[in-house]
Amino acid sequence: MRYFSLFFFAGILIAICSCRTDFETTASNGDLAFSKDTIYLDTVFTNIGSSTYALKVYNHSKNDVNIPTIKLGKRLNSKYRMTVDGMGGNQGKEFENVTLLAKDSLYIFIETTASVTDANPTDFLYTDKIEFDSGTKLQTIELVTLIQDATFLYPQKFNDGTTETIILDGAKTTGFYLDENDPIHGNELHFTNQKPYVIYGYAAVPEDKTVTFDAGSRVHFHNNSGLVISKNGTLNVNGTISTTEKLEGEVIFEGDRLEPLYSDIPGQWGTIWLLNETKDNAINHLTVKNATIGLLIENNMGIIMPIKNTQIYNCINYGILAKNAKIEGENIVINNIGLSSLACTYGGNYKFTHCTFNNNWNGNNPFSVSVNNYNIGATPVAKDLTQATFNNCIIYGSYSNELYLDKNDGAAFNYNFNNCLIKYFGSSTNPLYQFTTDPAHYTNIILNQDPNFYNITQNNFNIDKTSNAFAKGNQAYKIPLDITGTTRTSPPDLGAYQSKDFPKKE
Repeated sequence: MRYFSLFFFAGILIAICSCRTDFETTASNGDLAFSKDTIYLDTVFTNIGSSTYALKVYNHSKNDVNIPTIKLGKRLNSKYRMTVDGMGGNQGKEFENVTLLAKDSLYIFIETTASVTDANPTDFLYTDKIEFDSGTKLQTIELVTLIQDATFLYPQKFNDGTTETIILDGAKTTGFYLDENDPIHGNELHFTNQKPYVIYGYAAVPEDKTVTFDAGSRVHFHNNSGLVISKNGTLNVNGTISTTEKLEGEVIFEGDRLEPLYSDIPGQWGTIWLLNETKDNAINHLTVKNATIGLLIENNMGIIMPIKNTQIYNCINYGILAKNAKIEGENIVINNIGLSSLACTYGGNYKFTHCTFNNNWNGNNPFSVSVNNYNIGATPVAKDLTQATFNNCIIYGSYSNELYLDKNDGAAFNYNFNNCLIKYFGSSTNPLYQFTTDPAHYTNIILNQDPNFYNITQNNFNIDKTSNAFAKGNQAYKIPLDITGTTRTSPPDLGAYQSKDFPKKE
């Protein structure tokens, strides 16, 4: 019975203590510490929510403190919103009597959704502050966001709650057709450099229509979005050489998250898809980043498609996936691709000159260049590869074999590599890879030598005089200007860049 009484009174004591709410705290005296003095929420599009940013608040004193108020400077009118240690407060704008224990910390998470009309018209910055306490004990943290205006293109929603779709690869897909006489945007088939575009869903170019991208155009694709060129449609990307770091002449396709965290995350959007029998396509000075497939090109065998001065980075599957296509590429750079930087499949006709195909994808043992003449499940299974010619190119990467050739005897398989640097440590007996003893397919091959790129992690594939690709090109294949517009010397270097001197690598 004695033991029962002890446990009974102990239980009462614990219950009383657990219900206590009058913790002894001292008032905040303005000595809080913070992980940052300014929160930069980076760039967002008008009326599109930002990522969530964190601020840590510290109480370095020996006493538990009470912070009477934590609030946004613009109060309920602020376009920012917060949570404080998981609490929502008054609409995420105002919090009262927040306890912070001795030698402890709390988290504040901040987001914003603002319009360009809310920003300062001279610099497009939207600002506010977080205020801790008031009067002589006031402490503040500045909040800064750059708001970028944009043209938004998206499928319409119908009265029955459904969303506009298009037929893509035999299935209904969320998307819409670009309209040259749209009542809101005017000619949606003409992308200018006046302000960026944000696309939701797949924007399709109607049959027999042409979509044009002016120099300096910026196109941002939302998740599961992309651009589709229909049968007999045409894609014209008219980028030009840029002279500053703003890349003012480049046309850029990327995702719609502008924060630095998303700058090199693959798979943020779908692809640029040229369906069967598109025509008269031309690409110049285009940069594609963070897609699932950069360019997907099918059966454009009528007329050669030029792709010049183009960069493609960080794609989950392919940089360029060509199926029975006809492409002539010059000064192309591709890197960090999940399966293959360049895949020429199901036959076709391909010629690439002064291109840098690299692959430093982490995992899956990808290739820089893969070439075949078949398609499993298709009819016919094999189609003629009439030409796959690589001149003055670099084919390199982080794996042992960066070139993959796969031949089906049911169709022609013609390939040539002239004055190329190739990484391949595979079988020396495979007849497709006789780099030094097969002059019909290989001429002047530099095998397994490091091109010594300047900075692969930053997609900087420039070289200097120490590179094994320096002055190893054939003058007969020389493209006069490199991808940056620099004049090539004679003999030319391999790859897309003319060599130059750089500061010492860090």
